[in-house]
Amino acid sequence: MSKVRAAAAIAKGMSITLKEMFQPTEVENYPDGKGPMRGAKFQERFRGKHQLQRDENGLEKCVACFLCAAACPSNCIYIEAAENTESTRISSAERYAKVYNIDYNRCIFCGYCVEACPTDAITHGHGFELASLNATNLVMRKEDLLVPTQKLPDAVRSDKDKAEMLA
Repeated sequence: MSKVRAAAAIAKGMSITLKEMFQPTEVENYPDGKGPMRGAKFQERFRGKHQLQRDENGLEKCVACFLCAAACPSNCIYIEAAENTESTRISSAERYAKVYNIDYNRCIFCGYCVEACPTDAITHGHGFELASLNATNLVMRKEDLLVPTQKLPDAVRSDKDKAEMLA
């Protein structure tokens, strides 16, 4: 009796396969699909490509304290610090990160760097298209990670106008 049941189960499985084989294929146009992120739907806690944030004045938040590099278990963050001068202000503190590299060949997206940062300079963004056939393209430099500055129009007269433009 078990051979009959086995043959019936195989026949049922093959009937489903044959039925689906002649149905039209449904393909979701993934990169150009619906939604604000070209079809991708992210959870709130998604850990994507890192971003180096700026403060409300457009200066970099990173003060080159090296805490993110120290917290990283895969040792994928490399930082070189430099001093701010009176004429050239990169960050609001005494130092700034002259070089800030993240090697995505080694990164495990654990989020320890984000938690360790005292100034909230590094965060996880929603960038997920990081695949590359060339390993050297996976080393992201500071220029690749920095959030672009927002250009304020010349008509901004007060701090209130500035705050409204940045919001």
